Amino acid sequence: MALENKLGITDSSELARAEEKISKAKALELFETGLLDTSEVGTFANLARIHKYLFSDIYDFAGEMRSVNIAKGGFRFVPVMYLEAALENITKMPQSTFDEIIEKYVEMNVAHPFREGNGRSTRIWLDAILKKEMKMVVDWSKVDKNDYLLAMERSPVKDVEIKVLLKAALTDKINDREVYMKGIDASYHYEGYNVFKTEDLKN
Repeated sequence: MALENKLGITDSSELARAEEKISKAKALELFETGLLDTSEVGTFANLARIHKYLFSDIYDFAGEMRSVNIAKGGFRFVPVMYLEAALENITKMPQSTFDEIIEKYVEMNVAHPFREGNGRSTRIWLDAILKKEMKMVVDWSKVDKNDYLLAMERSPVKDVEIKVLLKAALTDKINDREVYMKGIDASYHYEGYNVFKTEDLKN
């Protein structure tokens, strides 16, 4: 079953295709208008604005913190009851060095604050931080998708792998549209979340 959406699509594969097409167009618009450079980077509020811009034509919950607990495979993202506090803590995390920025990115991934569209929004958010603090961004065309997903899965326990992977892909082409758009590629994000109830946390 597809997530409830404004497009009236009930097939999950069809929704995924429509979502990718629309979010890519909105991401390009976001880049070309310069809106990414006009707000405080590294905050949850900034990430929520990015998410709302990308997905407001598709989902009513665009830009809003999720209200359900979600998991992927055997990994459970931050439970709803702790999510607001986690996002406040992430916003306060330092971001003056590459290591600090990636540690912040890893924590935001663990939080997974939205019901859908976390990966694309958070990669744009990451690049905005890197651009401001280091005058660098990730050239996602240099990041192997499988290596990235595996490294992100392991990052809550050990973040060395994701740091090495992304550091090797840094570029100073901070205003290059093609470099930016590669991060919006849907194949970099997790497919399909499991939704679970709060009482399941005890199991």
